[in-house]
Amino acid sequence: MIGVIQRVKKAQVEINGAIYSNIQEGLLVLLGITHADEQADADWMATKVCGLRIFSDDNGKMNKSLTDINGELLIVSQFTLLASTQKGNRPSFIEAARPEQAIPLYEQFIRSCQLNITKYIATGIFGADMLVTLANDGPVTIIIDSKNKH
Repeated sequence: MIGVIQRVKKAQVEINGAIYSNIQEGLLVLLGITHADEQADADWMATKVCGLRIFSDDNGKMNKSLTDINGELLIVSQFTLLASTQKGNRPSFIEAARPEQAIPLYEQFIRSCQLNITKYIATGIFGADMLVTLANDGPVTIIIDSKNKH
């Protein structure tokens, strides 16, 4: 499971020309799920994301987590994070999980995040064509891979 985590001042998902979900200060998580992922990956990733200390404390140091600032969370599935570009110019998505495996893991990740934060979690729609806009704060962008825990 790969997550691209962005610290944002605001972010939103638009589907078919209408705003589907939005958040203010918090994290936007773009989540890619591989065929090798399991529930443990979703649980580990959720704990890691919600606990990342990437928000500024009173001294301006990145020392506070999403839970510390009572921030909001927007989670968007993005299979293109698993693109392989080793051969040719057309990306291969062979590592991305099929929807029948990915959807339950995406939903598990959301549930696991909900155990870590008290705010409502905004999402996109799995498999939909979405327009995601954000104001990246910093910018701060971190990539986390559940298969690279050490």
